[in-house]
Amino acid sequence: MTSNKRKAKLGISRRSFLQTGTAAIAGLGVAGVGFAGRPSETLALTGGSKTVTYPEDQHTAVSRWPRYGPQEKQAVCDLLDSNKFYEELPFFEREWREYHHVPYVKAHINGTSALTSMFFALDLPPGSEIMVPSYTFFATILPMRFFQYVPIFIDLDPRTACFDLDYAAKHLTKNTRAMIPMHSWGMPCDMDRISAFGKEHGLIVMEDAAHAHGASLQGKKMGAWGAMAIFSFQAGKPLPGIEGGMGMYQTQECYERAAAFGHYEDPPKFPKDSPIRQYEGTGFGQKYRMHPLTAAILRQQLKSLDQRNALVRAQVRKLNDRLAQLPGLSEPYIRPDAQRVYYAINQLFLDETKAGFSRAALVKALRAEGVWASSADYPEQHKYKIYSEAKWWHHPPQVPKVLPGTAQVNRTSVSLPLFYEEVPGLIDQYAMAFEKIWVHRGELAKV
Repeated sequence: MTSNKRKAKLGISRRSFLQTGTAAIAGLGVAGVGFAGRPSETLALTGGSKTVTYPEDQHTAVSRWPRYGPQEKQAVCDLLDSNKFYEELPFFEREWREYHHVPYVKAHINGTSALTSMFFALDLPPGSEIMVPSYTFFATILPMRFFQYVPIFIDLDPRTACFDLDYAAKHLTKNTRAMIPMHSWGMPCDMDRISAFGKEHGLIVMEDAAHAHGASLQGKKMGAWGAMAIFSFQAGKPLPGIEGGMGMYQTQECYERAAAFGHYEDPPKFPKDSPIRQYEGTGFGQKYRMHPLTAAILRQQLKSLDQRNALVRAQVRKLNDRLAQLPGLSEPYIRPDAQRVYYAINQLFLDETKAGFSRAALVKALRAEGVWASSADYPEQHKYKIYSEAKWWHHPPQVPKVLPGTAQVNRTSVSLPLFYEEVPGLIDQYAMAFEKIWVHRGELAKV
């Protein structure tokens, strides 16, 4: 019997089911009928069969990342044979600059070195405050201390897991000079509002776009909004170079300072009237040059970045459009004028009150059904010891006791894998596993 005929026989459709609300879920569970007319089998957690029967090796294969094919392998071999290693760096920089439509870029050995160079380029007085989310990797914050800057920990908007501008506005001080939002998991921050706020208050706006390769807002790429921005090309990122980073700059002044900080070979390339040119031979003491083999890999990866992002986004939509219909389950809010990308995870939010059971119970049940689910929290930097010890800071930061939005995101997040191939069968099994669990949510309330 086809799915539609089965629905007709049972007198149940997804639309009519959802209209009946929470009571219908409990009723269907008792009646032995699940979402969209599917039989509500026993949960795998309590002895039933797994919903996800997709072969384990194929399950692993479709979620495997990074992926390198013949083009990347040939590019590496060609470079090794040519002996023209360092020509790759300006080639990749030019292609990255053209992709983002920004005037200046500089390739670095990793995202951390790009961030450190960006902080050096700020050239602010000691004690200057920089607003930054606590929900980020340490490299977005810790290099500040080498330049005697002070982080101001900013909360998240729990709808998006991104920089909360309203919270930032309440914590603006006379010493605040800059802000650096981070595009969490590829979700664009509200850069139009953040940029306007920065302009109003004389703040330098930077971007940590380490998760957001190819994401955009109003057609403008992430990384192109701020005065400066960085990307990471670590192996797990949407554009994976194994290791690598990129700095992006809107002015020649910032570009030259950032470049010369980690690239001693750059000052002689600058115009004769550049104040940085006099540091020829030394730069400013660091060596952050990207490995040429990384550049060769990234040049090939960049060619298909938008295509890959679109494929992953399509797989997420096929799954999440079904999951978002379940009471208490949602995904980060995406503005209509934004185009997000996905880094590492498909993040969902669980409202335990509306769902009727805990996140821990959900993850346990999903895993039993064969779904690769996790409730792993992302770091909250303000909780780490190094920020509370004055000896590491010229001007010790004020460490908040709690950031409510950040805590909510970590408390409610459920992570699913990304699929890098079209896998309608696996996606359907994932959705069915969730739907089966929601039918039995009364049981899960006791877990």
